[in-house]
Amino acid sequence: MHRQPTDYGHGRIFADAFTLIELLVVIAIIAILAAILLPALSAAKSRALNIVCENNISQLEVCLHLYITDNHDHFVPNNSIAAAGDPGMGLSTGLSWLPDLNAVTEIDPSNIVNGLLFQYNRSLGIYHCPSDRSTLKTAGGQPYPHLRWRSYNMSQSVNGDSEANPLYSLEALPAYEKYTEVRHPSRIFVFIDESSDTIEDAEFGCPPIGSWDDGYWWDMPSDRHMQSANLSFVDGHVDHWKWKVPKTFNGWVGAVTPEEMPDYRRVQNAMKQPNDD
Repeated sequence: MHRQPTDYGHGRIFADAFTLIELLVVIAIIAILAAILLPALSAAKSRALNIVCENNISQLEVCLHLYITDNHDHFVPNNSIAAAGDPGMGLSTGLSWLPDLNAVTEIDPSNIVNGLLFQYNRSLGIYHCPSDRSTLKTAGGQPYPHLRWRSYNMSQSVNGDSEANPLYSLEALPAYEKYTEVRHPSRIFVFIDESSDTIEDAEFGCPPIGSWDDGYWWDMPSDRHMQSANLSFVDGHVDHWKWKVPKTFNGWVGAVTPEEMPDYRRVQNAMKQPNDD
């Protein structure tokens, strides 16, 4: 609004400036709009990051199926296994989809590059979830500012080395060696978005239902996508799983709370069990 000049006895000045009340009203309106829009913008950003994560896991799944085609129906070896909480103690090493025993101290991406799936997609970015902001540490435990190279793990049910853990037999930790062995490929997950607190080696392990260790997390899925995680399945599809409760790491090996048991059973039921054909 244009205002007429006013003479206050010291010359003519234009009264075009806002009054204090008008400024306060404008500030209040901006604050209200920010309160309304920022959560929506934050949610939109989270959805965008989740889409990228889903695409990453989908790309890894494509690599897996290309390997299966090239290797007479066999799944890629899944032999990178470390003792829980002690990644320096490798229980199984050798040829693997990714020969990494500690994602926390993987200062360079050499283990990803040397993995058996890297030849099918040479993009390092597909191994890292954009919502994963966890950083590296040196072998001596000193913080290193670079983001970790890897956020995903492969299920022990997919050609995992069941004999690596001396406390279990092949029957206790069953795994599929070939694609055609999986009777329900839409139910068995392959890659999972793992918690940054538990990701060490390259195999996602979980005790079988009814085993002596049933009820404890060996590895824990992430909940960084608004209390959700992304998983890919043997048939190639990717799913977004919402958890009942947040995933909180309380040390190795973490007992499952009663509230968390539905989430735990959901993960177990998406893995090969001792009595599965």
